[in-house]
This record gives sequence, structure tokens and C-alpha cells, in this order.
Amino acid sequence: MTINHNPSACFCETFIEAKRCVVEYQMDGTTMRITHTFVPYELRGRGVAAALITYLLEYASTNSLHVQPLCAYAKGFMERHPQYNTLRV
Repeated sequence: MTINHNPSACFCETFIEAKRCVVEYQMDGTTMRITHTFVPYELRGRGVAAALITYLLEYASTNSLHVQPLCAYAKGFMERHPQYNTLRV
């Protein structure tokens, strides 16, 4: 899966079967607020959202950013993956 990240527009995306899957966020200084995760219904359960969130969390870690997960998926993902707790605001 190829993930395209557009930091200036605050999203990362991938296309599966020509359908867009996306995670959107907002930046406030060094805090990344993850606001929205979307994967089309027919693509759910394939790990696409997890891959997108993991990509953003790794990006945040590499760039010394803090993360505030505002969408339900990002919150749940971070709860299930405590290795990212050090990023949480």
C-alpha cells in the first residue's frame, strides 16, 4: 500500500480499488490533532485505517510532534497500541 502524505494540506491518503481512504489532522504548533479517519465501508477490516494512523504516528515521532487523537478511530488505536503513549498530549 502506498501512502501519500500532504503536510501542507494536513492529510495522508491511500487509494484502494480506486477508492480514497484518508486521515485528516490539524496542526497547532507542535501538536498534531487527528480529526478524521475515513475508509469506505467495503474496504473496512483490511487494516487500511491502521496503516494510515501508524504512518502519521511514526511521522509525529520522527518530527518530535505531540498527538491529540480527536476522532474515535485514532483514540481507540492509540489505546490499543501503548507504544505511542509518549506522543499523546
